[in-house]
Amino acid sequence: MKTKILQLVLILSVLPIFAQYKYLDLPKLDNNDLKATSYAKNPSEAAEILFKSYHYYITDGQLNLDVISRVKIYKKDQAEKFLNQEIYTYDGKNNKSERVTSLKVYTYNLVNDKVETTTVEKNSKYKSKESKNYTVTKFAFENVKDGSIVEYKYSILSPYVWSIDRITVEDIVPTRRFDYVLDFPKYLGFNIDYKGSLTPKNRDVSDKTIYGGEYYTYRFGYENIAPYRDEKYVHNIDNYRTSIRAELNSTNITRTPGAYGSGDLGGFKSYAVIWSDIRKQLYDSEYFGEQLKKKSYVKDLLPADIKNIASPEEKAAAILKYVQKNYTWNNYYTVGAEEGKGLKNLLETKVGSSGEINILLILLMRSAGLEAQPVVLSTIGRGLLLDHSPSVNQLNYVLAILDIAGTPKIYDATSKMTIPNLIRPSALNYNGYIMTEKEAKKVNIFCPGKSVTYLTVDAKLNPTGSVEGSFSDKDTMLYAMMNNESYNEDKIAYQKESYKDRYTFPFTNIKTELLDNNDFQTSFDFDSDTFVDGIGGKLVFNPLLFLYNKSHQFDQTDERRSPIELYTGYDKIKKVTITLPDGYIFENVPKSKKFRTEDNAIQYVYKVTQEGNKLTVETTTTVEDPVYPKEYYPAFKQIFDNITKMEGQVVTAVKK
Repeated sequence: MKTKILQLVLILSVLPIFAQYKYLDLPKLDNNDLKATSYAKNPSEAAEILFKSYHYYITDGQLNLDVISRVKIYKKDQAEKFLNQEIYTYDGKNNKSERVTSLKVYTYNLVNDKVETTTVEKNSKYKSKESKNYTVTKFAFENVKDGSIVEYKYSILSPYVWSIDRITVEDIVPTRRFDYVLDFPKYLGFNIDYKGSLTPKNRDVSDKTIYGGEYYTYRFGYENIAPYRDEKYVHNIDNYRTSIRAELNSTNITRTPGAYGSGDLGGFKSYAVIWSDIRKQLYDSEYFGEQLKKKSYVKDLLPADIKNIASPEEKAAAILKYVQKNYTWNNYYTVGAEEGKGLKNLLETKVGSSGEINILLILLMRSAGLEAQPVVLSTIGRGLLLDHSPSVNQLNYVLAILDIAGTPKIYDATSKMTIPNLIRPSALNYNGYIMTEKEAKKVNIFCPGKSVTYLTVDAKLNPTGSVEGSFSDKDTMLYAMMNNESYNEDKIAYQKESYKDRYTFPFTNIKTELLDNNDFQTSFDFDSDTFVDGIGGKLVFNPLLFLYNKSHQFDQTDERRSPIELYTGYDKIKKVTITLPDGYIFENVPKSKKFRTEDNAIQYVYKVTQEGNKLTVETTTTVEDPVYPKEYYPAFKQIFDNITKMEGQVVTAVKK
């Protein structure tokens, strides 16, 4: 009870008190909304959320969810997000599955001043097993036009009272009204994790007699919410939008409710509130702790030549390569073994989840005398790991960590391209927790060092104004890994999207390959007459040829709301060498120049070198770190504006 009182005090201290507000009250459909042709405050908006609500309530040991959404469509072609919907429900074992209990879908149009309602027929709603362990119920609205209002209502029944999804309040379009309600019986206790800067206009945190019993209720109501749009260079925008998540922290059951399983669960029971509790849960689990005990499975697995390596660093690298060579990730993220599987299945099939592969890596390192420990974390797609709200449900990845001569090194065997301290990009999510048998310790998870991109052109200018030459694009470190994996996923699509769609001039002999040192390179030959303009007998062109960009990606005009996330710091080096035909010389050659931020976090160098009839322009853009606070955005914008201007300069070639 003390914990509950503290929660109430905390929320009361943060949220203001307002007059009576009727939650979950869907307004009557308004013809004025149907008549509207654009959003009054900003006619460019594609849609407006008129009403949205999430109502969670627990009755008879079951979690119920009722969702209502009503959206005004101003521009159908730009409102795809709101016209095709998916509902995910978890498929558990032993009849422990979530299910959609009702679904109603409507489209409203105003025809001759009368409301015309289109209902989606049952055969337009269907289920799909696209995601492992989940059923996906999909539906699409019918008869949608510019000006339509679309509405859906659905309910889900779940046996998992402890698992309540995080709900995001802000959206990419304006929201007129948003309600969030959680009602739960007093024998349960929930932590309410409220994240973000948006404050509810209405709130009600109190005790109520509802559903025939004594309940706690958390009710948040919002009105006139501004859009929070996607921003470039943000890995997961929902990390920064306002959101609400409830998680079970205790039970105080004095009876035996069958829905919770067999046996008497009477008395007070507290669940994880600190990360050491999560550590205990993991080590007590058959899918994590029990797997780490399977030492006999790997006792004789490693070749003797690897075990006999004297250097711990070299030995660890060799074990990493051994796992990469012999085992393949099945594209499923898990913090331990998959349900119903484990290390035995991985060793037999050579294919496994991220958790299985990296737990095997840990055991192999230990079998070779290295004190490897697991690091658990949340991938970028799952969201930021919340230190103040520990939960096993946040976790879906595990890495291996070693302390070598006082320096920690992280290992990830899910990709064939990883090396010590260079891990899969989706796992670069700020931090994780080292989970030993005795303690939980926070550790930063960032990409070390910088990746380098080399764009190199060696070209010859012909008297006719055509240019022929060769081009190579080489990446190192994390960029090499990311591009190599994209290439292996679909070789034709990679070359098309990265080069054929980007460069419209003719080129031949395109070749993409992983080099011996794990650098990744694409090269081709080209011959084009599109780079040079003939003006008054002179040949005028940009010395960077097709490596010159007329714009850049730091072009956001409204205030930046999220940090700048880049995966890795980087150097981008462009080097173009142009040789003139005999009898020609250069005129109006640009001068070398450099500029930087005061702290050297972003730097740029434009270097020009001339030797006879050969001109070389080399530019280097340096961004030191993988993540910057939002306050850095104006500096990025200013420097990249200057880079675009600098690289827009031209040179002239004339006959002697």
